[in-house]
Amino acid sequence: MPPTWTPDPASGIAIEMVAAGGHTFEVATAGSGDHLALCLHGFPELHYSWRHQIPLLAGMGYRVWAPNLRGYGASYRPEGIEPYRVGHLVDDVAALVDASGAQRLTLIAHDWGGALAWYFAIRKVRPLDRLVVMNLPHPACLQAALRHWPQRRRSWYMAFFQLPWLPERMLLRGGATGIRGAFRGMAVDKTRFPDAVLDVYARAALAPGALTAMINWYRAAFRHRADMDHGDGEVAVPTLQIWGEADTALGLETLDGTDAYVPHLTQRRLPGVSHWVQQEAPEAVNAILAEWLPRADRTDPPA
Repeated sequence: MPPTWTPDPASGIAIEMVAAGGHTFEVATAGSGDHLALCLHGFPELHYSWRHQIPLLAGMGYRVWAPNLRGYGASYRPEGIEPYRVGHLVDDVAALVDASGAQRLTLIAHDWGGALAWYFAIRKVRPLDRLVVMNLPHPACLQAALRHWPQRRRSWYMAFFQLPWLPERMLLRGGATGIRGAFRGMAVDKTRFPDAVLDVYARAALAPGALTAMINWYRAAFRHRADMDHGDGEVAVPTLQIWGEADTALGLETLDGTDAYVPHLTQRRLPGVSHWVQQEAPEAVNAILAEWLPRADRTDPPA
């Protein structure tokens, strides 16, 4: 299939097909060097959701890869639910790291990508310099919040996604109006999601089998709960958590207790910004990243 997104040549971003772990991934790439900044998107996003951050990171000396994860865009899209277990998804992240040949790794992630990043760090899948997670709580904190009604109510869609075919039909009807509405409807600053942006996500979701693959991440999480085990939950590396406070899917209480699992934690909260934090407030997010992350060739800890 054609590329999901054709970047502006002036951005320095290229789209490459990368073989990793026996599969092929569509990856937005920029920069060079031995320190990889691997950017992991969420649902129903794409590598495109990092379009504002990729040039910044490349300018800081990182080699930047933002893959379309399993099931998304032109990346590997197996059929069925079992292939979308968290264990397989985390293995994909490790395979991409290995394929890069980089000597150092910083993970930057949002939403579902944030879940993979947390598990990757907790399980110490590969050596990791730093972790940045946007609008996705630590697994133990999310689990604790889901014991209470406010977060259960916000997470209603996770139960809805367990139904066969109906979620796909509702989200795709009318040219994927449900996908478009997921972004613009949740956003506070809706001007950040003009039709041209929403068209990218809608086209990707309308590709044969694409939305089923994307929703199968949720179905697999329910059916294969052992894959969601977070052990002691400890994340030993310096970690930055960026949070849009106007997130209607994840309440602020999901941040409570994070420091019990992440001793080297920095939190930055952005009032009046939705779940789509790095797309809705790219200037603020980029300023936080530029302040907290050292240049790629430095080894000293972040401020």
